[in-house]
Amino acid sequence: MTVVDVMTDRIEMADDDAEWSLDDWFELIERMVPEGVKAEVVEGAVVMVPQRNVHWQIIRRVLYALDDRYSRDVHAMTDVRIDFPGHQNGFCPDMAKLRDGAKPNEEGRWRHEDVEFVAEVISRGTGLNDYGPKKAAYAEAGVPVYLVVDPYQGRCHVFTDPKEGEYRTESRTDFGEDVDMTGTAIDLVLKTDTFPRG
Repeated sequence: MTVVDVMTDRIEMADDDAEWSLDDWFELIERMVPEGVKAEVVEGAVVMVPQRNVHWQIIRRVLYALDDRYSRDVHAMTDVRIDFPGHQNGFCPDMAKLRDGAKPNEEGRWRHEDVEFVAEVISRGTGLNDYGPKKAAYAEAGVPVYLVVDPYQGRCHVFTDPKEGEYRTESRTDFGEDVDMTGTAIDLVLKTDTFPRG
């Protein structure tokens, strides 16, 4: 696709007065966003951030912890679109664990009702989304455990007990200490002593 094709598509879409669907946004994202850039739709706005090494190294460690706890067959994924409650929330969580037996819907996408755990690693410029509208959408969806890993603070935040669109419980753990999520839906102790800082 040439720049002229993309610009023509953008002009035609801008002329359309109807609100874009999440499918419209992701169709455009797939055509325009280069490899190595994460893109998702948060409250109707497209958010794009380049993937950084620190970010990926933390995600890998979370995945390894899930593998160690549940086996290599754990139903976990990274950067896969899942639509969440709220106005146009098509998120691609850094890490999501689905319940056993989860199946894609008729469009081939995973359902937010099947998500048991989400981990988001803060990137520059996305912290407000991760602590704000994404946290609210995950709570509204009833995601039992939401982990925010902040390599700039060197801290993990765990949100649990979602009720009426908000998390009732939050715990904080500094890098170097274990994040104890036993007694939650994820039933996991996450070691952070090798988490890189931003």
